[in-house]
Order: sequence, then structure tokens, then C-alpha cells
Amino acid sequence: MDQDTSPPATTPSAEGARMSRPQRAAAVIKDWVVERGLSPGDRLPGEAELMAHFGMAKGTIREALRVLEAQGLIRTRTGPGGGAFVHEVSEGRARALLGNYFFFQEIGISDIYELRRALEPVLAAQLAGQLDADQLTALEAVMADYEAPPETIEDAERQRIAELDFHELLASFSPNPLLRFQCRFLIGLLKELTICRKIYRRKIPGFRSKGRDYQSRLIQALRAGDAGAARAIMRSHMVIAQGIMLEQESIVQRNFLSETHSPPDTGPD
Repeated sequence: MDQDTSPPATTPSAEGARMSRPQRAAAVIKDWVVERGLSPGDRLPGEAELMAHFGMAKGTIREALRVLEAQGLIRTRTGPGGGAFVHEVSEGRARALLGNYFFFQEIGISDIYELRRALEPVLAAQLAGQLDADQLTALEAVMADYEAPPETIEDAERQRIAELDFHELLASFSPNPLLRFQCRFLIGLLKELTICRKIYRRKIPGFRSKGRDYQSRLIQALRAGDAGAARAIMRSHMVIAQGIMLEQESIVQRNFLSETHSPPDTGPD
């Protein structure tokens, strides 16, 4: 069986024995960066200093730095003033990498909403009474994009993406980085899944107005600092949205099967 030689994102001690020497060295350097309190943009010591400090060979140090660079935790520059520098992994890159992991996992709408139903009510309750006037205004500005009914299928698709933008923006206000990332990642999946894009291009009576009504009431609860109401409104919003999306998923799949199994049109006899 082939051994997985990809650089691990984390380095739990239980897996230490299965890690290569450069991977173990990368873990040690990463811990050292944290202990030293280095920040993005700070320069790491040169190879010779790292070799002396950690008691490792040049080849091991070089490979360890390559591992850290592959993980996105350092960036190297050549020439005058070059070297290895601490780098912060962006949320966008982290979401893209995680999305690649799930690419072959056959994630469905029900899987995403199962987590949204659990997480977004918590998010709403957390933010009740915590948003300033500019943040509330920003949420209302997003809602303006789908205030009027869509005139075309393209308008409907654009508006439904904007409805998801509302939730993505709301999640960005969370002080909890894990909650913020998870909510935004799930919303990103709903923007990218092929079945969802097909659904967004369908005429769905009441979809826009129901979603907008929930969001309007949510903003009122957030502004009033009513955590219980915010939680309940978001929970109901997620349940209704999931029901509509699953119903539309079934319709899209039936239409696809019908088109697939229809006899070819051979023209008049």
C-alpha cells in the first residue's frame, strides 16, 4: 500500500511515528514559530541557524521548509533580502483546499443544511445586540439586491446568490473564527454545487419573498438584541430553505432522468 507523503495540516502526536523526518522537522519548526510569537511577514532564521538550533542536517531543514511552504505557512523569496517568511493561510485558500477534499465525497444539499440548521441559529443568537449600525446597514444593502421580483432567469440566479451573500456576510461578523469559517464554507458549497446552480435558475414561487421576510425579521431581532428571537428565526429560515431546496432537487433530478430516458426524436415517419 502506498504511503501518504502529503504534508499533514496538523501534527497529532499519535501520528508522529508515521511521519517522515522532514514532516517531523516541519512540526518542530511550526511549534517554535508559535512559541516565539512570530507573525505573518516575520523572517525565519537562515538555514545555518536553523540547523544549529534544532540539531538537524541541511537536507532535513530544506525539506521541512518545503513542507511548510506546501502547507502555506511560509513563503520563500530569493535574492537580496530573501529567505523564508511566516505566511498566513487565507480563508479563501483554506476553503478551496477543503473543498477539494470533499470534491469526490458526493456532498448533497441535505448534508449542508444539516449543519446549517445547527450552526447558523447559534451564529444569529451570538450576534444579537452585537452588530453596529454599519454592519446592520451592510446586511440591508445586500437585501436590496433582491427586493424586487426577478425579471429573467439570470436575475433569479443572481438574486439567490445574493441571498447567500447575506448569510456569508453575517457569518463574517462572528468573533468565533471556527464558527465563522464553517458557516462561510457551507454557504460557499451551496454557491458551487452543480445541482444548486440548476435550482437557482428555476422559477420557484415564494422562494425569494420567504427568504427576504425571514432575513428582515432577523435583522430586527439582531438590532433589538433579542438572542432568542434571532435563534428561532434563523432556525425556521433554515428549515424552510432546506425543504424548498430538497423539493427542487427532486424536480431537477426527475427532469434529468426524463430527458435521459426519452426516446430520440427521429422526425416524421
